[in-house]
Amino acid sequence: MRKGNRSGAAQAPDGGRPLWRQRDFAVFWGAQTLSVLGDSFALIALPLLVLEATGSVARMGLLTAVGGAAAVLAAVFAGTVVDRVDRRRLLVTCDLVRMALYGVIPLVWAFGPRIWLLYTVLPLCEAVGMFFAVGYVTVVRGLVGTGRLTEANGLLNATAAAAGVLGPLCAGLVAAWTGPAAAIAVDAASFAASAVCLRLVRLRARAGDDMPAPARGTVGQDLRTGVAFLRHHPLLRSLTVLLFGFSFLTFGLNDLVIYHLKHDLGHDDGAVGTVLGAGALGTIAGSLLVARIRRLFGFGAAWIGATALCGLACAGLGRADTVPAVAGLSAVFLAGVGVAGTCSMSLRQEVTPEHLLGRVTSAYWTLQYSAAPAGAALLTWAAERWGTAPAALTAGATCVLLALTALVTPVRRA
Repeated sequence: MRKGNRSGAAQAPDGGRPLWRQRDFAVFWGAQTLSVLGDSFALIALPLLVLEATGSVARMGLLTAVGGAAAVLAAVFAGTVVDRVDRRRLLVTCDLVRMALYGVIPLVWAFGPRIWLLYTVLPLCEAVGMFFAVGYVTVVRGLVGTGRLTEANGLLNATAAAAGVLGPLCAGLVAAWTGPAAAIAVDAASFAASAVCLRLVRLRARAGDDMPAPARGTVGQDLRTGVAFLRHHPLLRSLTVLLFGFSFLTFGLNDLVIYHLKHDLGHDDGAVGTVLGAGALGTIAGSLLVARIRRLFGFGAAWIGATALCGLACAGLGRADTVPAVAGLSAVFLAGVGVAGTCSMSLRQEVTPEHLLGRVTSAYWTLQYSAAPAGAALLTWAAERWGTAPAALTAGATCVLLALTALVTPVRRA
């Protein structure tokens, strides 16, 4: 018997009541919002710490790349762990570990900049965050049932983005008043609050929890199990390949926007927070509309159109010469990410058997993000060498080509 999850029907929990009135989903929803609120502080503060200490966008990109590489490596192991442990306990532990790690940064920074610390803490936090992310994906279906996954994911992403509106704005202001290190302290506190909320969530039994657990394989065997499922599912196979390219092209876009605002346009940290906060409004719009868009147009049209929109917005970011223009294009890009990302996540949750969901998610993200760290380093290096406009234009145009390529794959027919 697998242990730790509470009993209850996974197929249709709490009937047809609104999701916000379902206790466990509502508490889980609050925990995620708190966690993302804190993460949005780190999203601003860590690049600002590097830029403040070095003045180099390439060093910013390198930090992003190192963190991304750690997440990819952790994804190899995450599915194996998530499918075999108490998922709620795993989520709480991940939050507490990140609280401790991020809490070290402001304490050490009080005695002077230590760039090496960022290159140590961020990879560890990103690795732990990958375990959390895989566990998070597997938990949602048990909370709301298969039929409401797109709705639930849309709500979770929308409120996460709402926290992202407030978070970057506050982070930019805190960074401007007291320095970026203080913003990291807020991030640490948010993980503590999230852990408390998650302790109150009652997870329902997984499908198959009344059956003996499968024989434990090695990490390599578990990863191959997840990869094999993706390979034999035509739609997931196509999505994995397309998202591999998309992640490579756009993983470093946040660093590019910050560099463009501060270096090219000469704005301060407050403007950075304002732009990223305003851009997150796009994620809210996309996440709230995704269920309706998917019902009206189908998965294929929704995913392809949203990805093409991301490419067009990315292409224009480098040439935007005012804060409102950068904010507007960021909103468009993130709206596209909200629609495409929620669609692909929900589809994967819908079609994957429960006992494989952790391993398939792990394999999916390992493959999707395996080249993303190199892409972030390349994008920021290109921006420093040739300027943000050609770097953003190249990345955006290639994203549009990826969306057009999807027209000749099973994605279009989905």
